[in-house]
Amino acid sequence: MSDIKNLPRHDVDILRQLAECKVEIAEDSVNLERRRLWYLHDAGGGGRPMVLAETQGVQDAVLPLPESVLQCEDAWARSVEKTLRLEIYRFRTLGDDHVVEPYFTTNWKVNTSNYGAEVVLEYPENHGHLTARRWDPPIQDLDRDFHKLAQRTFSVDRESTQGELSRLEHVFASILPVCIRGSHWWTMGMTWTAIELIGMENMMLYMYDNPEGLHRLMKFLRDDHLAYASWLEKEGLLNLNNQNDYIGSGSTGYTHDLPLTDQEKRNSVRMRDQWVLVESQETVGVGPDQFEEFVFPYQLSIAEQFGKCYYGCCEPVHSRSEILKDIPNLARVSVSPWADEAYMAESLKSDIVYSRKSTPTLISTEVFNEDAIRADLRHTLNVAHGCRVELIMKDVHTLNNQPERLPRWVEIAREVIDEVA
Repeated sequence: MSDIKNLPRHDVDILRQLAECKVEIAEDSVNLERRRLWYLHDAGGGGRPMVLAETQGVQDAVLPLPESVLQCEDAWARSVEKTLRLEIYRFRTLGDDHVVEPYFTTNWKVNTSNYGAEVVLEYPENHGHLTARRWDPPIQDLDRDFHKLAQRTFSVDRESTQGELSRLEHVFASILPVCIRGSHWWTMGMTWTAIELIGMENMMLYMYDNPEGLHRLMKFLRDDHLAYASWLEKEGLLNLNNQNDYIGSGSTGYTHDLPLTDQEKRNSVRMRDQWVLVESQETVGVGPDQFEEFVFPYQLSIAEQFGKCYYGCCEPVHSRSEILKDIPNLARVSVSPWADEAYMAESLKSDIVYSRKSTPTLISTEVFNEDAIRADLRHTLNVAHGCRVELIMKDVHTLNNQPERLPRWVEIAREVIDEVA
């Protein structure tokens, strides 16, 4: 980690110039309108469908934001520069509905232990590309090996966090405020953790062969996840995620519903002041009855502790959508490329946001077929007529070395929205 005194003047100048650009964009009328529309979208006030596209997963040789554009020399400065340039790229080139806020964020430096049983992952040589992985679950027999599991322990490095905050404040002094903001987890779904501990096959077989053992594991994970969130809350380490914050599976957190409590007077954030993501992609091959018995009760115990819940990611949730409606604070649901779109539209109506994940295949293969892209978007918007729709292009790992495809998809999405409207 770089000390501010050791940063090259050249690097500081670049970061301050980019910070000025960020502030200018934050005040732009287009940016302000996008923020207004997100609040309207969340409140159900009749705005247009929102459009988002992700770049972070692209692993082509030619990237939307190549490393070659970075000008800072210091490694820490380059990471900050990349964050700033990505926001500028999204506004000036990508053109989606990402909103630029007039502040820079860092987060508490929190550490967690493992569960007492180490999960060792093995990856083949991938030469920079995505690939498979394998692991040997440390819990081979739930009854015999359960004693190996231990609740995680947590710690925070406040001194290091404050040092990072001070460093950023010094660099951006008089230009860009810096605040502590960010999440300490992506999902509270627990099934990913469960299969790492016991294996995918065992996860499914135990529903029949050892149901009591599987319930014991899920209760253990639920209690551990709630203990972590409760510890963060008690230590004052939770942050609001009600603005330009990544929530759910690709969406953004703008809402007037949170915080639910008078957070400003308390100067601390509680679970019920936050969005939470819950999903269960790993149980896509599990029937609704088994999901309702072995997974959902434990997820519900977590979701109801928070202010608003986003459910789902890549799994098609149409077979369990009626079960999910028992979540009292359910606000958005992922409609993945494998979901029954018409069923989901009828299920969600205008009450719950229809968070559609357009298939990335259409912008990833050798041929960029705009007619197919339009047909896909048109189908979604016609099927989900009357729903509160957000169109999200995520899980994009290749653009066939043509990064211009992503902003073009955004343009096409806007054109089809206007056409269908």
